[in-house]
Amino acid sequence: MTALDDVRAAVQLANFDALAAQRHMFPGSRPMEATKTERSRQAGVLILLYPEANDLHIVLTRRTETLRGHSGQISFPGGRRDPSDESFVMTALREACEELGVCESISVLGALTPIYIPPSDFEVFPIVGLLDAPPTYQPNLDEVAEVFAVSLTELLDERLKVEEYRDFQGKSVLIPYYAFHGHKVWGATAIMLSEFEQRLRFVLQKETPINP
Repeated sequence: MTALDDVRAAVQLANFDALAAQRHMFPGSRPMEATKTERSRQAGVLILLYPEANDLHIVLTRRTETLRGHSGQISFPGGRRDPSDESFVMTALREACEELGVCESISVLGALTPIYIPPSDFEVFPIVGLLDAPPTYQPNLDEVAEVFAVSLTELLDERLKVEEYRDFQGKSVLIPYYAFHGHKVWGATAIMLSEFEQRLRFVLQKETPINP
């Protein structure tokens, strides 16, 4: 089991090469140095953790097929920053409340590296938060088709990382994804998960004693 102290240390790592960590889950068609534009929109998402069965779990959602952007895909709760939001933390917490009905007190552990998503022209700010107990969901059925969770043990399981070729605009593109509970988690969500995963690996490897 990954301890909460390990998660705190992972999120707060200084001088961590986030791009190298994210790159593990870059689709083959993604530019290596994708950058935002002056017109790019901004969003906040919540990587929400909670303890259960001697492990920490991450909350993920499957978007409804009726949404205009990224319909049917796996994502974190989150959305576009509202002008009234004082910070991206406020955006992420507000969206978790609106999408999942999880409005209780969430402890903010820190943030991961912002990621730019070229197809939607969004710069996304991932916030890492913690609940003391498993949440009770009241999902917004217009946005959320399914809610499920992935343990940190599963996140660190190399066997659950898979690749496949898909056709994009007439080209065959290699797509890496996490195979979690019958879902294929790819794209921006996988890239953010990859940074979180590699941060955890860095901390856990430093704590593992080396036998002479």
